[in-house]
Amino acid sequence: MAINQKKICELLDTPSSKERAREILAKALELKGLDIDEVASLLNIGDPDLLQELFDTAKKVKDEIYGKRLVLFTPLYISNYCSNDCLYCGFRVNNKTIERKELTIDEIKEETLTILQQGHKRVLILLGETREKDFLDYMIEAIDTVYSVRNEKGSYIRRINIEIAPLSAGGFQKIKNVKLGTYTVFQETYHKETYHKVHPTGKKHDYDWRIETMDRALTNGMHDVGIGALFGLYDYRFEVMALLEHSKYLDKTYGVGPHTISVPRLKPADNAPASIDTSHSVSDTDFKKLIAIIRCAVPYTGIILSTRESAKLRSEIFNLGVSQISAGSVVKPGGYKQGLSSEVYQGQFSLNDTRKSGEVIKDIIQRGFIPSFCTACYRLGRIGSDFMDLAKPGLIKTHCQPNGLMTLKEYLVDYADNETRVLGEELIQRELLEIPKDIVRRKTIENLKKIEEGKRDIYF
Repeated sequence: MAINQKKICELLDTPSSKERAREILAKALELKGLDIDEVASLLNIGDPDLLQELFDTAKKVKDEIYGKRLVLFTPLYISNYCSNDCLYCGFRVNNKTIERKELTIDEIKEETLTILQQGHKRVLILLGETREKDFLDYMIEAIDTVYSVRNEKGSYIRRINIEIAPLSAGGFQKIKNVKLGTYTVFQETYHKETYHKVHPTGKKHDYDWRIETMDRALTNGMHDVGIGALFGLYDYRFEVMALLEHSKYLDKTYGVGPHTISVPRLKPADNAPASIDTSHSVSDTDFKKLIAIIRCAVPYTGIILSTRESAKLRSEIFNLGVSQISAGSVVKPGGYKQGLSSEVYQGQFSLNDTRKSGEVIKDIIQRGFIPSFCTACYRLGRIGSDFMDLAKPGLIKTHCQPNGLMTLKEYLVDYADNETRVLGEELIQRELLEIPKDIVRRKTIENLKKIEEGKRDIYF
């Protein structure tokens, strides 16, 4: 896999017009995705009216593919030991002030119990990069531990995704039969010169090893992969173009494009000089624009938005194509039990949306979206190319909507406060009327009644 940097720069320098942009937006509504030159035209949009047309188009594309559901998850950091020196990261090896910690099995159980009390059913496990064998054995034990935990309501984590260091072919062979969802690695920046500058030492300094990660993953047993860039390290327009090029390469080569694309934006971190470099900072307007463009260009992918962004901005972005969000997050090992009120937080990066999960869920409901804890696709084998066959034409929505409503019902019964419960029940009743197939609607109503009576984990 090689990114054609020269071609990207040439395309970004090519003038476009309003007429051309509107033609591209019309094409986006066909749900077939966009070519790299078309993305370049959209990235150069500056006219406010045209920008709003882009935002409206992205919302329509997301609604056609996934409907109103927003999948929720939370990250679980199990270790902050790392051998890399990423200049934007609080966990970098040369940050000598941070307290290093690797959670014990008992501590992982405690963190999981705290996460379950927020109502979560899906977590993303993260840890720093050390020797592959050491962290893989530890991670596999951690995964088994998280799955084993039950709280007093009988709740448990139903799916674990991972965001860990690039693995060798042998490493992927070792984890291919572990019960995992999506394997994610960010390139951080696709611009090679910048990449080497912000990764001066450690295994992560090797640009090619990192960008070829998904080739090793998809040829050694992984089904669903996630990619992303850390916006703010280099020109955001270049990163969007490179993400698209990477996506198209994976889809063409393996028949499986990225299951998710993450869009983190650079935020300050302790003793991480590149995290406060504003030379390529991305404005809120440009951040909204890049998310909308990614949705139009790769309509089937899940776009992930983290708690790096403020509550206000996150709520605005719900309408621009985002389909998965973290909620109630902490970004340090042991942080759920410790909480955000500790004297020195020392996370991987600074958080902006520090609301509890319940507050986020209530906000989602009030804005007319369905907070979903669904994990059905992973568990029914709708993964890899099978998932793409449903997602690309927009058929996955027929599963997302009822499954989202049923997982929301579980949350309302088990964890919601009274106000959220009332708002959620009203949303469910409205959304039942939107289910197009009578047989699916009737079955959903039956299942909602079963959940009210105590049954859990029902899905299509």
